[in-house]
Amino acid sequence: MNEMTHRPSIEAPQLRTLLLTDLCDSTTLVERIGDVQAATLFRDHDRLVLDLQQRWRGRLIDRSDGLLLLFERPIDGLGFALDYVRELREMGDARRLELRARAGLHVGEVLTWRNSDEAVQVGAKPLEVEGLAKPMAARLMAMARPGQILLSAVAEPLAHRAARELGERGQHLLWKSHGRWRFKGVPDGQQIYEVGEPGIAPLRMPPNTPKAWRDLPLWRRPAALAAEAAIIAGIGVGVWLITRPAPAIAFNQRDWVVVADLRNLTGQSVLDDSLEQAFRISLEQSRYVNVLSDLKARDTLARMQLKPDTILDRAIASEIALRDGARAVILPTVAEVGGKVRVSAEIIDPHTQTTIYAESTEGVGAESTLTSIDSVTSVLRERLGEQLASIKDDSAPLPTVTTGSLDALRAFGLGQRSLSRGDYNEAQQFFERATALDPKFALAWLGQVRVTFGKEDLNKALMPLREAQKFRDHLAPRERMYLDAWSARFDAPAKAAAKWIELAKVYPDYHPAQGNAALWLYEDNRYEEALPYAKAATSEQYEYIGSNLDILGRLQLATERYADASTSFDRAVALGRQGSLRRQAALSATQRRYDSAEKALQKVSLQDLHGYIEKVSVAVDRADWNQAQKSARIALKMAEEAGGFDARAFLIPAATASWLADDESGARRMARQAAERAILALNDSANPYAEDDAALAIGAALIALRVGDDSVAAKVDKALQRRSSLMVATSLRELSDVMRAARLRAQKKPKEALTLLRPYLTGNERYQTRVVLMHAAADAGEFAEAVEHAQWLQRKRGAAFMELKCGQCLQALNVADSNIAALLEAQFLKRMGKANEANAKLKSFDAWWATEALPSYLRTQRESAVTTSRLGTV
Repeated sequence: MNEMTHRPSIEAPQLRTLLLTDLCDSTTLVERIGDVQAATLFRDHDRLVLDLQQRWRGRLIDRSDGLLLLFERPIDGLGFALDYVRELREMGDARRLELRARAGLHVGEVLTWRNSDEAVQVGAKPLEVEGLAKPMAARLMAMARPGQILLSAVAEPLAHRAARELGERGQHLLWKSHGRWRFKGVPDGQQIYEVGEPGIAPLRMPPNTPKAWRDLPLWRRPAALAAEAAIIAGIGVGVWLITRPAPAIAFNQRDWVVVADLRNLTGQSVLDDSLEQAFRISLEQSRYVNVLSDLKARDTLARMQLKPDTILDRAIASEIALRDGARAVILPTVAEVGGKVRVSAEIIDPHTQTTIYAESTEGVGAESTLTSIDSVTSVLRERLGEQLASIKDDSAPLPTVTTGSLDALRAFGLGQRSLSRGDYNEAQQFFERATALDPKFALAWLGQVRVTFGKEDLNKALMPLREAQKFRDHLAPRERMYLDAWSARFDAPAKAAAKWIELAKVYPDYHPAQGNAALWLYEDNRYEEALPYAKAATSEQYEYIGSNLDILGRLQLATERYADASTSFDRAVALGRQGSLRRQAALSATQRRYDSAEKALQKVSLQDLHGYIEKVSVAVDRADWNQAQKSARIALKMAEEAGGFDARAFLIPAATASWLADDESGARRMARQAAERAILALNDSANPYAEDDAALAIGAALIALRVGDDSVAAKVDKALQRRSSLMVATSLRELSDVMRAARLRAQKKPKEALTLLRPYLTGNERYQTRVVLMHAAADAGEFAEAVEHAQWLQRKRGAAFMELKCGQCLQALNVADSNIAALLEAQFLKRMGKANEANAKLKSFDAWWATEALPSYLRTQRESAVTTSRLGTV
């Protein structure tokens, strides 16, 4: 009876998650570092285990070189295993030791019982665990490789389904099946799985052990294989002659690949960056395969919290592919074998990191590598499913579309790396070095063009552009079209949009084409046409997604898609696009949410010159003339110090603010100054800002006409006649006619003004087109039409803020007119005998701009509206 009272009571079977781990080579480790250091290491190890045990709600059952833990849920056991393997590895790296653990995770029924206090005091464990689940977990752990986490078929689906609970890390775990295995003492085969983090998990087949071995079908066992080899070989040759095998990776047209960093095993450093760029250029000629840019890959590295110069090896490149939606990884290698240079490449499945295809070509000497790359990439493209005819049509030899000089190609590759880091000055130096080594290297000249556009220094873009044009035949087809589109920017602005659209259609996944097509259509006020291109340019595979989200948001704002615009701007800001803070302010002001607008403007850097455009406009929208003038003065001072186009463009918002603040002489002076500077710039036939300067001069003339000065418009009109070639641009021709219509109205010829401008009402008209049409219609007694224009102006406040041309120099004037249109609508309605509607509209205007804040010009207008109101009620 006493014996029975001291026997532990066994609890009913319970379903639990078991995790067994083993610290690899622990005995050897102690011998290597000594007892003292080992004691310190194991003390830190025990602290780590305790911390993880608390974090993942585990119960430690046993510990020696390894651990046995119980968990309520598989996801908790997996979380412990992932953290343990990673943090143990980091602990070892900090000590310059290799600390690796293997782990086995299984779910099953276990029996537990508590030992007596007396037994625990003499060394027994507090809790004993037994059951078939325990040796199953032990088998899994024993067969795992160092750093490997193996799961049973019971544990895997439960853990996989709950992986989202691990947060972002759970979305990027790598899961791999290792097939069926047999365990000693277990009658049925068991499906085994591996899970781990990129760069840590081995993702390799575990080795066979005396207690665990792969369950291979009979036909795959060695004895059967020998008998089958001859038959398979004969059949295989015949089948290959009939048809090539289907790709073993699910790759479709326009899918993406990541090119890993080149493994250069030759010892010749000149091949490092040169051949990596050559692989990219060769693959990018394909319209079937899309290549993730190096800049985008480095951006993804930053999101992975890795350094920009991290080597893109098999594991890291696979992780990038998984994050950015690429279907395959290309791992290029160059080596010297038997006196020859061998160029090879592997196609890797990023999910398993296994090699699907491999291809190699040998040549004599380093100069053979470019031809070898062409040969290798052609085969890879065919392996991925591209038709042979397409490969031939869309490919040109690398020495033809790049350069025969490996030194020049290396300089270009280094320039591309610098460009990807945003270091424009260093990139410029490398691109210049490349063209010095090979003056016919058109791609390097084009690189210099990209640098100057990136620095927004159009004056320096013309020389390298002309050099690239000379050697246009040395570019691949896509880059030729890219060059032609940028050339149109200088030589035929009216055709630029069409060139970008053509490139975007031929290469639908070439995001620079999509983004520039959207931008040029946007500049022409073709907002609805631009939206699909802007959306296409915000693909996750594009490195400049932030800037294109900004363009998308501006188009959405201009078309009154306020919720969509808010989402686009928020995403752009989250990606580091600080300029979108200005757009957020404009979006809020458009909806008259001024507190929100001011909060957004407070986040805009005081050193951001262009942020003052919205600061002036929002102040104008609130009838805060003093603040509008103050912001305009600060911006004008900054622009004068910077020089260039901005120094004259910022005179327009400053003149607008002065006009509204009743400083007509100041407005007149700044309008004249802006026009004179723009006209002087227009006299330079090589001026890259000619179209913007023409729009700027027109804007200055419109401001001057508001204060009764026609002389500025007369001078601008003559200057534009001297540069009549600019008028082929529809948007510029329209603005020019807006200025002429405003002059006709001032000359008491409103009907001629209407005749001149009505043809522009296509849905893409400029904001000031409607403003002048509204005034001219009223002057001509066409009040119904005047009301229609006034209502359009109030409704299209998003377009008032977002309209381009001359660096948005007319934004403040447009915003002012969106409010003034309400006052004028009230006048027009009174003239039409609609007193009640007029009073309601006047009430809205008063809510926006208080009477006491109005400049004398508008106060007179309002008094006229009130007088008309009284007459209308009689």
